[in-house]
Amino acid sequence: MERVQYIAARRARFNAICGPVNIPYGTTVEAVDGFLERDGLRLCAATSESAHKYFARDSDGHGLERGKLTAAIIAAVSKRDKGHGERWAKLWADPMACRYRRADHADFWVWSHDFFEANVEDLRHIAALIGVGAKGARRR
Repeated sequence: MERVQYIAARRARFNAICGPVNIPYGTTVEAVDGFLERDGLRLCAATSESAHKYFARDSDGHGLERGKLTAAIIAAVSKRDKGHGERWAKLWADPMACRYRRADHADFWVWSHDFFEANVEDLRHIAALIGVGAKGARRR
């Protein structure tokens, strides 16, 4: 049975498999057999939208930073401003960023599960590429 540590990168308030949960920021949970668990209760699949939204893999001690970076990257590319197209063009042209795109969607970009578990250096690269600062704030 594989166990991997995750951390709540933001307050996790959602309807989990075990029922409604309210997990504070910074709380550690474990992935056991593909499901995130806290106190022996199943929360969600480790590859689910809820896992990606609220938790970050923390086996290297960089879970909180990983969570901030993934959230900031997604927020930056989702923003519909005058730089929207430029940010996406940079992502499509960057080989490292493309490693984290789901290949089964050839015409549009969908982040793969690997993006949410990427090493922090790769996430920093992607963030810098699209103008997201080190703390996750959008640079002007």
